[in-house]
Amino acid sequence: MTAETDPDGNPSGESERQRLTRNISELMQELRVAQAGVQILFAFLLSVAFTQVFQDSSAYVHTVHLITVLLAAGSTLLLTAPAAWHRVLFRQGERPEIIDAGNRFAIGGLALLAGAMTGTVLLVGEVIVTGWAPKIIGAAVGMSFLVVWFVLPARRRDRPVP
Repeated sequence: MTAETDPDGNPSGESERQRLTRNISELMQELRVAQAGVQILFAFLLSVAFTQVFQDSSAYVHTVHLITVLLAAGSTLLLTAPAAWHRVLFRQGERPEIIDAGNRFAIGGLALLAGAMTGTVLLVGEVIVTGWAPKIIGAAVGMSFLVVWFVLPARRRDRPVP
C-alpha cells in the first residue's frame, strides 16, 4: 500500500463510478489475453479431426479429443460471457453485477481452458508416444495449471494485507 492507493490497491480518491469503470476495463483486458489463447487452441483442435493420423487413431484418442473440444468450447463460452453481459446490460446500472458475474465466468473459463490445454497435451502425446508417458505428462501439465493458476494465487489471497 502506498500513499496513492487504498488497502485494496485501488487508486485513492477514485469515485465508485471510476472504480467500476476501471474494474470493467481491467476485466475485459485480462479476458482478451485468455480469449486469444483459447481461440487458437480451438482452431487447432478442430483441424486435428481432419488429419489422417487422427482418423487412424483409437476410440480413446477420439474420446479425449471430443472432451478437449468441449472443454475449449466451454472455456470460450465463459471467457466471452462478460463481454456479452456488458453489451446487453450497457447503461443499465448493472456494472457491479457484470463485474461479479464476469469474475466468476473468467475463473470458470480459465479452469476449462486449463482442462483443454491438459487434454491437448494428452492428445498429442497419445498420437506421438502412446503408453503411460502421455498420461504422466498430461497429469503433470494439469497439475501445473492447477498450482500456478489457482493454488498459488488462492494461498496469496488468504494472507493478511500488510
